Amino acid sequence: MSQRENGNIEPVAWANGCIRLLDQTKLPHQVCWVEIDNWRDTASAIRTMIVRGAPAIGCTAALGLALAGRCTIAPGRDAFLDKLQVAADGLCEARPTAVNLSWAVNRLMTLARSIAEVTEIKQALIDEALKMIDEDIQINRKMGKFGAELLPDTCNVMTHCNAGALATAGFGTALGVIRAAVEEGKHVNVFADETRPRLQGLKLTAWELMESGIPVTVITDNMSAALMHTNRIDCVIVGADRIASNGDTANKIGTYGLAVIAAHHKVPFYVAAPVSTFDSSLANGLGIPIEQRDPTEVTHVDGLSLGPQNVAAWNPAFDVTPAELITAIITERGVIRPPFTGSIASILKVAE
Repeated sequence: MSQRENGNIEPVAWANGCIRLLDQTKLPHQVCWVEIDNWRDTASAIRTMIVRGAPAIGCTAALGLALAGRCTIAPGRDAFLDKLQVAADGLCEARPTAVNLSWAVNRLMTLARSIAEVTEIKQALIDEALKMIDEDIQINRKMGKFGAELLPDTCNVMTHCNAGALATAGFGTALGVIRAAVEEGKHVNVFADETRPRLQGLKLTAWELMESGIPVTVITDNMSAALMHTNRIDCVIVGADRIASNGDTANKIGTYGLAVIAAHHKVPFYVAAPVSTFDSSLANGLGIPIEQRDPTEVTHVDGLSLGPQNVAAWNPAFDVTPAELITAIITERGVIRPPFTGSIASILKVAE
C-alpha cells in the first residue's frame, strides 16, 4: 500500500509528472493505483469515483489543472489562460455538490492570473497543488484534535459513508476525529452504516478502519434507529460536501435520515469539515446543487442486477441535513455550535 511516512493512507499523489490515485472502485478486494497524465482523465476519475470525498477531489482537481497547465501550448498568456479556464470548467463540472472541487480550482486560477509569465504559471500551479495536499493533512489533524475532545474516553461512534483518509489527502475528517481520539489513548468502537447505494461504509470505511486497527462493526442503513434505541451509540460523526452559511449541510444520501434518528434519541450529531467546505454564497441548503447519478447504482451492485429489469430508480448522491439537527461542526479552526449563522461567519473571517 502507498502510504505517507506518518502511516496514513495516501489516496492522491503526484509521481513522475502524473497524478497517482488509489482506485477506490476496486476496494476492498483490490488495492491498485491509476496514473493520469491529462485533465480530462482527471475529471473522468472524479466523475466515476475512482477518487471521491470532498477534500480528495479538491486536491485531485488541483493536480488536474496543474496537468492542464503543463500540457497547454498557446501563442501568449491570454490564450494560455483561456485554455486553462476550459480545463477549470471541465473539472468543476465533474461533480457539482462538493464545493471543495471548485474552491481548489478557483484558487489555482486566481494564482495563474496573478503571474505574468506562462512558464512561471505552469510551475506555480504544480507547486500550489502539492502545497494543498500537504495543507489538507495538517488541516485534518487540527480538526481531529478539536473533535477528539468531544469524545468520551470509551465510546461507540456511528458514521455514514466514508470521511476518512480515503476521502482526503490523508488522515480524514470524521474518521480523522476518531483517529485522533485513538492516538490520545481513547477507546473508540465504530459502527459504520453500509451506505447504499455504493456501499462506501462497507467497502471503504470498514476497510480503512481495519487497516488502522480501529474496531469497526458494519450495519445496514436501516439498522441505525434500532441500534440507537439500545443506548449503545454515544455520538454520530459525519463529513460534509458543502455547508451553507446557516449550517445546512450536504453530505452523502442518508445523512439527513441519520440526523433525524439521532435527534429523536438525543444522540449528539457532529459534522467534521474543513473551512473550505463552507459556501458563504448560500444562505441555506436550498441552493446546494444535488448530484443525480446513474439509476443502475441503485438497481445493481457490482454489476449484478438486484431488481426487475428496467425498473425506475431515483438516485441522488447527497441530501441536505438542516442546521437544527446538527449539534456542532468541527473545523480546523475549532468547534462551532448553534446559532451557526454567526459562528460560521466568525470562523470564515478568522480564516481569511
